[in-house]
Amino acid sequence: MSTTSKVQYLSPPVKVSMADSWFEITAADHFWIKRRFAVLQKLAGNLFENAKNIVEIGCGHGLVQSDVETAYERDVVGFDLNEEALKRNVSQRSAVYCYDVRQRNEAFRQKFDLILLFDVLEHIDDENAFLDAIQYHLSSDGNLIVNVPAGEWAYSAYDRAAGHVRRYSAETLVDATRRNGLAVARWTYWGLPLTPALALRKFLLRHQTEEKKIITSGFDRRNDMTNYLMGLASKCEPIPQKFIGSSLMAVLQRKAP
Repeated sequence: MSTTSKVQYLSPPVKVSMADSWFEITAADHFWIKRRFAVLQKLAGNLFENAKNIVEIGCGHGLVQSDVETAYERDVVGFDLNEEALKRNVSQRSAVYCYDVRQRNEAFRQKFDLILLFDVLEHIDDENAFLDAIQYHLSSDGNLIVNVPAGEWAYSAYDRAAGHVRRYSAETLVDATRRNGLAVARWTYWGLPLTPALALRKFLLRHQTEEKKIITSGFDRRNDMTNYLMGLASKCEPIPQKFIGSSLMAVLQRKAP
């Protein structure tokens, strides 16, 4: 099942709605990656302790997997269809699969009691079918942790280049989950200090059309000092907070019958 890497192939790789250039400029020390994981720990860090089987759907090059391995000493199975990202996967101990969740492999039926879906849902045209496929893999009493870009007003050339179909508000995420038999157990906006940069990015990129330049301009850490200062600024908010943010994170559970 394996080729030249640790990737195990259960589905053929396909072109996904995600800019490969994003993986080229994103690393573990990027301020946004570090802040996202810190928010995860504050909002839902307690869920890792008792979870038997954990998976990240849309694991990409494995930054979240690696962080969980380090912080909680837990394996996190990784699913993705982007072969280039999978071949760059940096997790050290976790299994990595090229696998389409819509395939509904019997070996994974209700196997996972903790599923991470980080910055994936915004790439999916058919939310309903995708969330239904994810629930095939979720145990009856499991938790699904979702992170999505927030601020529908902020949708820009960057989102189009990154393959985003939409951005979310708390209301639209709740609506999507309710339609699919899920309930929001806890949630928070995050990235409030980054919202001015979000508005500036939308303005500056409004005439840019080249995908790689848009992604680089919109997400590059620039230099060590800029990365440090943005990281420092991003921490200046309480978690959870319900006001505004550049992203939205939520813990979802199946609705009671």
